[in-house]
Amino acid sequence: MITNPTRQRALRGHKATRPTPRAANNADHQAVLAWRLTPRDRWIIRMLHEHRVLTSHQITALAFPSFRSGRMRLRELFQWGVVDRFQPFISVGTAPMHYVLAPAGAAVLAAEDGLDVKELGYRHDRAFGVAHSLRLAHTVGVAEWFTALVDRARHSGADEHSTLGAWWSEARCARHFGDLIKPDAYGRWASAAGEIEFFLEYDFGTEVLAKLAGKLAGYAALAEATGITTPLLVWLPTSRREATARRLLARAWRELDNPRSVPVATAAAELLNPEAAHPSPADEVWLPLDTTSGNAASTRRELHRLLDAWPHVPPPSTDAGSESALGPDSTLAQMTPAPAPMPPAAISRGPSTGRR
Repeated sequence: MITNPTRQRALRGHKATRPTPRAANNADHQAVLAWRLTPRDRWIIRMLHEHRVLTSHQITALAFPSFRSGRMRLRELFQWGVVDRFQPFISVGTAPMHYVLAPAGAAVLAAEDGLDVKELGYRHDRAFGVAHSLRLAHTVGVAEWFTALVDRARHSGADEHSTLGAWWSEARCARHFGDLIKPDAYGRWASAAGEIEFFLEYDFGTEVLAKLAGKLAGYAALAEATGITTPLLVWLPTSRREATARRLLARAWRELDNPRSVPVATAAAELLNPEAAHPSPADEVWLPLDTTSGNAASTRRELHRLLDAWPHVPPPSTDAGSESALGPDSTLAQMTPAPAPMPPAAISRGPSTGRR
């Protein structure tokens, strides 16, 4: 799906599911869940709360050894009222089941964090509202982008040893940086050869590209306010659209007071090899925007090699004091691994883009 994501216009309402007996969400049921839910189940609950909606294929790739085992466990979680699900109609084929957080799951998450459900910010109607959102395809597409990175990390060899160390949702980015920028995600990717943190702008071919280019001023303002230079990755659906976007981005980038504070790289989904075993955004598809410094910056690079094109950008900070500045919800800033199977242990701190 990372090479051929479902477009919003292809979604045609939602397919009614067959009635399935479900447990009532009462005190007795909550007590039963205390011994029924595994650490992996609780991890899935947190991921759904963070990212709003994940498909059955994405959850399986993130946390299960096979699609069959994931489907069976998700069915149990649905019957227990821990997750809810819906299946959009699509023009061709059959859409995967989409999962959101259900009331019993929200109650478990709130209890673990010492909150009530209202303090958690959960409402069932809002959670299920994503099923009818005009941004559903975009939200699922961003999740697929990061899921592909996790899949790549799970299948990386010992010499590569890749890890997705952080994955912030759009909502979390808005809470931290919304006064200046609202990226689609923040991430941190590491391999044995290097590490990079980044903001992601995920273009689905529907946004006006001039508006996308106009966002660079906000990223420059954030860099000036924090003194932290964080690369911006722009993911586009086709090479043709990428070429158009690069012209507009380059023009806006040159007009910044300090262009070097906003390193930009672009890539197109169609550059990925659909025949590869595990195609992902970590592949050699990224082209830095500034190609004026010579041939070194004008070639496609793997994700972890992008910092080679920007010598002035320091690698992500690893000082222990930076996590405390992230706020009370900093524990969710990291892509905490599910118990099994997942990539190697995640980085034990928040990203250096935290306010210091």
